[in-house]
Amino acid sequence: QVQLGESGGGSVQAGGSLRLSCAASGFIRSSICMGWFRQAPGKEREGVAAIYRLGGSTYYADSVKGRFTISQDTVKNTLFLQMNSLKPEDTAMYYCAATYGYCIDWASQISFRYWGQGTQVTVSS
Repeated sequence: QVQLGESGGGSVQAGGSLRLSCAASGFIRSSICMGWFRQAPGKEREGVAAIYRLGGSTYYADSVKGRFTISQDTVKNTLFLQMNSLKPEDTAMYYCAATYGYCIDWASQISFRYWGQGTQVTVSS
């Protein structure tokens, strides 16, 4: 049973930084795509970034390129999202997600089988 648990959310002023973590457990294969999604009130859940566990290929939404960095610690089974230069429009619930296989169509939530409960990020102007 794959389990994901996010932490690190909070409130920050525009221009600030936050680092999200996602503790993962229960993987039975090493070919895994892990990602971060976010959902703001009244909006659809959108893919923010993804990483293929083997090799570490990364993928980003245009809206966060150059500001967010996804990374992983495969020994500790932990996924990270370093968020810099935060903007009010980054305010959302952030979710960690995982699925077995490659990061095909990673920006679509239906591509991911396993989800965490989410952590709130609020950026004030």
